[in-house]
Amino acid sequence: MQHIAPAPSPPRISAFEAATHRILPGRADAGLILLCDHAENTFPAEYGTLGLPPAELERHIAYDIGAAGVTERLAAVLDVPAILTRFSRLLIDPNRGTDDPTLIMRISDGAVVPGNRHLDDAERSKRIRTYYAPYHAAIDALIDEARGHHPHPALLSIHSFTELWRGDIRPWQIGILWDSDDRLAMPLIDTFVAEGDLLVGDNEPYTGRLKGDCMWQHGTQRGLPHAIIEVRQDLIGTPQGQADWADRIARVMRAIAKRRGLALALEPKATTVSPGFAAGAFGPI
Repeated sequence: MQHIAPAPSPPRISAFEAATHRILPGRADAGLILLCDHAENTFPAEYGTLGLPPAELERHIAYDIGAAGVTERLAAVLDVPAILTRFSRLLIDPNRGTDDPTLIMRISDGAVVPGNRHLDDAERSKRIRTYYAPYHAAIDALIDEARGHHPHPALLSIHSFTELWRGDIRPWQIGILWDSDDRLAMPLIDTFVAEGDLLVGDNEPYTGRLKGDCMWQHGTQRGLPHAIIEVRQDLIGTPQGQADWADRIARVMRAIAKRRGLALALEPKATTVSPGFAAGAFGPI
């Protein structure tokens, strides 16, 4: 009887935890990496709560409500790696360039942040060096590891937004943010719209054209397909809502991957070096 050797196991990226971030495991050859820049509302012990009362830390000013739960389930469902921050955006915002005036907020949506009011250059540099830079270095290392098994892994960053902003209702359930590279953004928008029951924001309620942000640093600068998904916070404020939306995003990503010969085999952008998604993106369908 002929012996048939079992197929080799696909390469994997291992789970890892550091002071500034954690990595969730997944297939290294999946062609997709998830990011969650505003995952937690926590601070290193030396900073306490930056002088804020606990109620303020439950607001969107401290983190993206529901985004971590969506990212965790999405990573598990798609079996793809993810990287999530382990500090509040009020300490320092990793989704800003280091020269951005909103990198460390002194006032956020009406709340004065006492621990940031008298920030000097030394403390600013310390936070960049100790928290911001290690997170971005870890993203680069994760991309490098994934590129050893897939030439052009796509980056998908998960965020959330408030349903109200300064008295105005935000009608979108989901927004797709992007800059000059639409290879992932347009299929996402088209596929979510095709589901028929969503108002999908195209660079709404924010713009993705923010030089220096996380996707600019790791997507645009490296020529990788990338996009930000923003989900309205009232839809993912509970574990069930987070699970439902993670499953929905997974369904959309699988649909995009299935159509990659049509929707994803796009001409390379003049500003990038990547020719688009390669076959096998997102692992087995």
